[in-house]
Amino acid sequence: MAGSDGREPGAMAPGDPVVDAIGTEELAELAVELLDVCRKKRLMVATAESCTGGLVTACLTDIPGSSAAVDRGFVTYSNEAKTEMLGVPAALIAQHGAVSEPVARAMARGALARSRAHLVIAITGIAGPGGSAVKPEGLVHFACATRRGDLNHKRIEFGPIGRGAVRAAAVTHALRMLLEAAQA
Repeated sequence: MAGSDGREPGAMAPGDPVVDAIGTEELAELAVELLDVCRKKRLMVATAESCTGGLVTACLTDIPGSSAAVDRGFVTYSNEAKTEMLGVPAALIAQHGAVSEPVARAMARGALARSRAHLVIAITGIAGPGGSAVKPEGLVHFACATRRGDLNHKRIEFGPIGRGAVRAAAVTHALRMLLEAAQA
C-alpha cells in the first residue's frame, strides 16, 4: 500500500529527496511510516530531546506535509532547559542525574503537558566521548508517553561507537518507539 506521499513501502533509495534530506533509507522509511499513521489517526507528535539535539524532529520535518502530525520539538540539552521548558524538577536531576530513567520519564510527561501532542518521545543520554562506569558512553534513556496514559521507558547501551553513531541509533530507536505507540 502506498503512503500518503504516493511512495511504495521500501521504495526509497539514495537520490530520493526524503532519503537525501534525512540521511538514511531506514530513517526515511520510519519517519514516513510514522507520519502516515499519525495523519490517518489524527495524532500529533512532540519530542523532548537532549543528546539528539533535535534530530528526531528534524527527521520528521524533513518530510513534506509533516506539519499535519508534528506539533513541536523541545531541545533541552542543559539541565536548566529540562527544568524551565519541561518542568523537570531540579531536585530530580540532582538526585538521579540528567541521564536517568526518572528524568526521561519526567521529560516525556513535561512535553505532553506543554504541547498539543497525543504522543511524545523523550531522549536523554551520553553520546560521547566520555561517560563513567555507572553511566557509560552510549547510554541512552527513552520515554514515550501518550494522552491515553501510557508511559514506556527503555534503557539502551549502544556502546562507545562514536558520538554520531550513538545519536543516529537513538533517532532510529525513538522513531520506532513513536511508531509503536501510534499503532497501538
